[in-house]
Amino acid sequence: MVSRALGWSLLAVPLLLAVAGPVLAGPVVSVGAPWQTPDATHPLGTDVLGRDALTVILAGGLPVIGMTVAALLLAYLIGVPLGLVAAGRGRRADETVMRSLDLVLAFPSLLVLMVLAATGHRGPGVLIPAVAVLQVPAITRVVRAAALAPGCRTAVEALTLQGRSWWRIQLGYVARHVTGPVATDAGTRLGVVLYLLASANFLGLGLPADSPDWAVVIERNSEALYSAPAVVLVPAALLMALCVGTNLVTDRLLAARRVIA
Repeated sequence: MVSRALGWSLLAVPLLLAVAGPVLAGPVVSVGAPWQTPDATHPLGTDVLGRDALTVILAGGLPVIGMTVAALLLAYLIGVPLGLVAAGRGRRADETVMRSLDLVLAFPSLLVLMVLAATGHRGPGVLIPAVAVLQVPAITRVVRAAALAPGCRTAVEALTLQGRSWWRIQLGYVARHVTGPVATDAGTRLGVVLYLLASANFLGLGLPADSPDWAVVIERNSEALYSAPAVVLVPAALLMALCVGTNLVTDRLLAARRVIA
């Protein structure tokens, strides 16, 4: 019960701030010198651009969370069907899918982002698909492994002998069987995607340098960790709460599902 409440609380705080924060924040403009210490007017001080840190943090949750969710959804929309095809269409399909994805897996994620930045390919329209594609090989392997589990394969063989079509088996039974591993993987992969998005912003590939996005704010103000810690630690804590809360909620939901089953 405690872990359930803690998980929902950790997840709710950054999500609520991301949705309601921009409404409460008002205009994000310079109000003073960079990295001023907190006072009555600016409770968290100012950031590197002299903007009120509290206003920046309130306004910056939606971009990073929106880009993270978009990249994850796109990655799973590609990876889950590929994993089902690799597991259920025979050895030739398995080899074709997995060896092709091994080529993507061979490229370090940060190297790919650096190449994109060096060639001038920037912005969310490039960053989201790039991060999604980098996650596809790992997601496909998770789905394939779950679909090839002995219990799952036995049921698939029985359904095949009953004359069920391949798509009906995959969508009606196998997809439900892999839901648990996919949900667990998504909870942990959220942190990986956040890391890549933050790294991309550091390389100048993602959002503009003056964006209030939490990942951008952390990177731009990292030099002031000791002189103006709030502008770095608060958004970092919110991102950490998002990752930890997602994992706790996912674990509790999967545990409840196993009990009901």
